[in-house]
Amino acid sequence: MAAALVLAGAGTWTAAVASDDPRAVRRSDRVLAVDGARLDTSYVTPAGAGRHPAVLLAHGFGGSKDDMRRQAEDLARSGYAVLTWSARGFGRSTGKIGLNDPEAEVADVSRLLDWLAERPEVRLDRAGDPRVGVAGGSYGGAVALLAAGHDRRIDAIAPAITYWNLADALLPHGVFKKLWAGVFVNTGGGCARFQPELCRMYERVAASGTPDPAARALLTRRSPSAVGDRVKVPTLLVQGQRDSLFPLDQADAAARTIRANGAPVAVDWIAGGHDGGDMETARTEARTRAWFDRYLKGDKATDTGPPFRITRTGGVDSTDGTARLRGASADGYPGLRDHPRAIALTGPAQRVTNPAGATPPGVSALPGLGASGGLARLSALGVGLSMDFPGQYARFDSAPLTRDLRITGTPTATVRITSSRDDAVLFGKVYDVGPDGGGPVLPAQLVTPFRVTGAKAGKDVTVTLPAIDHEVRKGHRLRLVLASTDLAYASPAAPATYTVALKSDLSVPTAPEVTTAAAPLPAWVWWLPAAGAAAALALLLTARRRTAAPAPDPDLAEVPLVIEGLSKRYAKSTDRYAVRDLSFRVDKGQVLGLLGPNGAGKTTTLRMLMGLIRPDDGEIRVFGHVIRPGASVLSRVGAFVEGAGFLPHLSGRENLELYWRATGRPPEDAHLDEALEIAGLGDALARAVRTYSQGMRQRLAIAQAMLGLPDLLILDEPTNGLDPPQIREMREVMIRYAADGRTVIVSSHLLAEVEQTCTHLVVMDRGRLVRAGEVRDIVGSGDTLLVGTARPVEEPLVEKVAALPGVASAARTDDGLLVRLAPGGTAERLVAELVRLELPVASIGPHRRLEDAFLTLIGGSA
Repeated sequence: MAAALVLAGAGTWTAAVASDDPRAVRRSDRVLAVDGARLDTSYVTPAGAGRHPAVLLAHGFGGSKDDMRRQAEDLARSGYAVLTWSARGFGRSTGKIGLNDPEAEVADVSRLLDWLAERPEVRLDRAGDPRVGVAGGSYGGAVALLAAGHDRRIDAIAPAITYWNLADALLPHGVFKKLWAGVFVNTGGGCARFQPELCRMYERVAASGTPDPAARALLTRRSPSAVGDRVKVPTLLVQGQRDSLFPLDQADAAARTIRANGAPVAVDWIAGGHDGGDMETARTEARTRAWFDRYLKGDKATDTGPPFRITRTGGVDSTDGTARLRGASADGYPGLRDHPRAIALTGPAQRVTNPAGATPPGVSALPGLGASGGLARLSALGVGLSMDFPGQYARFDSAPLTRDLRITGTPTATVRITSSRDDAVLFGKVYDVGPDGGGPVLPAQLVTPFRVTGAKAGKDVTVTLPAIDHEVRKGHRLRLVLASTDLAYASPAAPATYTVALKSDLSVPTAPEVTTAAAPLPAWVWWLPAAGAAAALALLLTARRRTAAPAPDPDLAEVPLVIEGLSKRYAKSTDRYAVRDLSFRVDKGQVLGLLGPNGAGKTTTLRMLMGLIRPDDGEIRVFGHVIRPGASVLSRVGAFVEGAGFLPHLSGRENLELYWRATGRPPEDAHLDEALEIAGLGDALARAVRTYSQGMRQRLAIAQAMLGLPDLLILDEPTNGLDPPQIREMREVMIRYAADGRTVIVSSHLLAEVEQTCTHLVVMDRGRLVRAGEVRDIVGSGDTLLVGTARPVEEPLVEKVAALPGVASAARTDDGLLVRLAPGGTAERLVAELVRLELPVASIGPHRRLEDAFLTLIGGSA
C-alpha cells in the first residue's frame, strides 16, 4: 500500500503499437510521483505476450528520457521490457539536481524497480524482485553503478563513459577542474537548479579556485566508489579514450573494485568520449544487448566479447574523411601499469613561472567544445590543439626511439619540485615528438594536474600521467612536460616560481598481451582482378575504341570559351533536359555573369565546362580545344565551387603551397605571388587559417583557384556568406583578375553585384538560353527612361510631356521626370521633343535595374 501511495501517478498511458509484426513494440508514457518529485517516464515492451527481463535506461547529464527512445525500442524488439525516465531537474521531471544523490536520484531507481515488479510484462526472480539490468552513459552510467550498490535486486549493469569517484574527476589531485565544472552547472540550467548544498559548494570552490575537504567529501558521498564494495553484479564498463572529464582511470578503479568483489567484469575503451571522437554507438549498444542476453536472459551461448578491448585508430577513410577503427583485445584486463618499460629522459633542472592570475594559460583539452563539428572530426583522427607558453613549463626529452612503442596505460615519472610559495600546482603531460622536432602530438589531449604542498624546501613527487593507448613510431621522441597553467583548470592567482628537476626515467606501460585484430581484406581484392580481366576481354571482343577528340580549331585558339548546341538530359530520361541547345561565346577580358533561377541549368553547364560530366549533344571549346574529362587544356582553367577546404593550423600561404604541390606541377608555374596580390590578403597570409574571417577564407579560396594564373576562371557563388564590405572586396578581386586580359565566369544570385561586376551576361531559364550580351544592353532595353533636369519641372510642363507622341506617361521625381514610352516610341525622338519644349535636360538613361531586366526575361520562373 505504501508503494502504491508513493507511486501514485499522474498523466495518461499513450500509444501502443501492436500488430502481427514480431518486431513491433508498445510504448506508454506516465508521470510518477516519487518522494516529492515527479518523474516523466516511458515504458516500452515487446508487442507479444509473456514476461520479459527488464532494463532501466538512464540518460546523460543535461538530457532526458527522449534521448534513450531509439535504444529502448531496439531493446524491446530484442525481448526486453524497458523503462526510461528523465532524472530530477531534467526534461519534464521536477525536483532539484542532486548529482545522483543516494537519497534522491539513486532512491528513485529503487522506486522504479518497485514499479517494474508490479508489471505483468516483467519477469520476476521472486515477489517484488524483477529480473533487471541498468544501462546509461555519463550521468546515467554513474546511477547504474550507484543503484547496483544500493539495491540488490539489480542483476547486471552496463555503465558508459562515467565516473567512479566524482571528487577525483572534478577535483583531481587537489586541483579544481573549473571549465568542466562550469559546463556541468550551465548545462543543468544554473546553480539554482541544483540542491542548495551543491550550489554552495560550487560557488565556494569556483571563487577560491582551491578544493576544500568538505567539497571532496560531498562529491565522494554521491560517487559509486562510496558503495563500491557492494557492487557485485556482472558489469560491462565502456570508457572513452578522448575524455578529459572522466578519464580511463575512472573505469580502471571501478573494474579493480568490482572484480575484487567476485563479479564478472569486461572493460571496453572506445575511440570517443566527452571530448569528441567516434562514440561507436552501434557497436557498444550491440555489446550491451549481448551482455544483458547473457546475464538477464541466461543465454550462456551469447558472445559478450573479450574481457578487455581497445579501439585503435588506423588512418583515414578516403571516402568520407573519418578515422578507420580497429579493435585490439586481451584475454584479461591488464590494468594501467602492465609490463612497464623505462625510457630515459634528459634535461637540466628548469625554472617555471606561474604568472600573476595564471594568465596566459596553457591549452590541452577544450571542454564542452571538442564533441561537435570539425573539432570532433579532428579529435577522431588524433589531431588536437595544445599549447605551452615559453617560461611556463619544463621539458625533458628522450632519445629517438629505435623501434615502435605502444603505450597502453598510465606513464609515470618522479620529479623534484621546489616552489617559491608553500603550494605548487603543475600539469603533467607526455608528447609524441616527430623526427624533425616539429608538431608535437599530445595523445588524446590529456593532462594530469597535481598540487604539491610544502614545496618550499623541495619535494619529490611521482607524477601519474594520463592513461592512453598510443603508438610512438620509430625515430620519434617522448617529451615529458610540466606546465604551470592550463585553461581547463584553476591555477593559483598569485605569481610563483617553481624549479623542476628530473629524478627518474619515464616508465611507460606496454600491455603486450593486447593484440590488434588483423584487418580483413576488402572484397574488391578478390573480385577486382576477375572483373578487370572480364572487362579487358569484352573490349577485345567488341573492338571498342575510344572516340578521338576533335582536332583543335586554330581560329578559336585565342577565344576562352565557345559553347555550341550544348545539351544534357536528366538521368534515365529521353525527353527531359537539364540543358538544351545552349550556345554562347566568351571573349578575353570579359567578366561574364551566368544567371538564371534555380533549375535553369547553370550548375550543369559549369560541370560540363570543367569536364566533370559529358554533354549528350553539342560541344564546349576552350581556346579551340574540345573539353573532355582530363583534357590538357583544363590546366588553363581555374575553378572555385562551393568553397575550398583548408587545414586550419597552417597559414594561408602554406595551404596554397601544399595544394600546388599536390597538383604535381613545377613550383615556378604556380605564380603564387601574383595570385596573392590579386586576392589582396596582405599580412594575413602568414597567419593560421583558423584565424581568418569568412571573407578572408573566400579570397584565399579564389587565390587557390587563381594559382597558375589560369586564363579562364570559373567562380560559383563566390560571395556566399559574405557581408557587404567583403562582397565589395570580392568584386574588386574579379575585376582586377580580368583587367590583364584573362576571363572570369561568375554564377551568382546577387543581381546587384553582377550588375556592378560583370561586363557581359548569359541568362538561362529551363535549360535554354534566354538572352546573351553586354550588361548595359540587357539592362538598357526597357521602356522606362529617367530624365534628369537642372531644376524641378512644373506640373503644366509634365502634362505636355505626357501628351507627346510615343509617350505613354510622365511623372515628376526628385531629380526630374520618369517617362514610360508607348509602343513605337524611342529615346531619340523623346530627346528632340524635350528640347523643343525647352525642358532643362541634364541627363537621360534607362530606369531599370538588372533585377527588373532579369524578371522580365524569365517571366514567372523566378
